Amino acid sequence: MEARAMPQEILLPVKPGFIFFTLIAALLLNLLPWSGVWLWIKPDFVALVVLYWCIDQPRRIGFSAAWLLGLFMDVADGTLFGQHALAYTILAYAGIVLNRRVRMFAMTPQVLHVIPLLLANDLIVLAIRALAGADFPGFQYFLGSFVAGALWPVVAVLLKLPQRPRPDPDHVG
Repeated sequence: MEARAMPQEILLPVKPGFIFFTLIAALLLNLLPWSGVWLWIKPDFVALVVLYWCIDQPRRIGFSAAWLLGLFMDVADGTLFGQHALAYTILAYAGIVLNRRVRMFAMTPQVLHVIPLLLANDLIVLAIRALAGADFPGFQYFLGSFVAGALWPVVAVLLKLPQRPRPDPDHVG
């Protein structure tokens, strides 16, 4: 199969404040009081946004941010201390390692790369919980990873919006 050349868009640099804002927004979305069926299909927004920034801006966000956000999620959820921190750090590593590969694909193949990474994140958290003696929550536990994968195109478009150059009103053409 022949690789096709995709048009590249020249984007403005991302502002660190915007990255910080998106990570805090993802953290707040995770902390909303989800219940019922929504609890089962709720994606891990922090994992999704950390993965996005590790793929899009691997030099600006990485292990430290993933580790700190994971520790905060552990405290906020009242779960075993360090399980999210470890999972997010491994997810950040995978995002940084695969960033060039994922970015070269169109959106559908990107989703097919992102879903296994998010599933691995859930598996790490689940394995740590199992080692601590927790029961298996059922296979519906993994639905959030598929929902997060489905949200990947929306997240990618929304987080790129501030980087897109504004049209020049004086430009005629």
